[in-house]
Amino acid sequence: MAIFRQYIAPFLILLVFLVALVAVSSRIFLPADMAAPAPVEEVISPGGEQA
Repeated sequence: MAIFRQYIAPFLILLVFLVALVAVSSRIFLPADMAAPAPVEEVISPGGEQA
């Protein structure tokens, strides 16, 4: 159990942090329209009903 606490758990925490850092940092390289927040508007389906 000491091996897990000393080596494996810190490695997993570091790995999750690095993956999150890469995911957030990759927004810099996206085109400008994709890096913007998604628009919030009503979507009307072809049948005329609101979704």
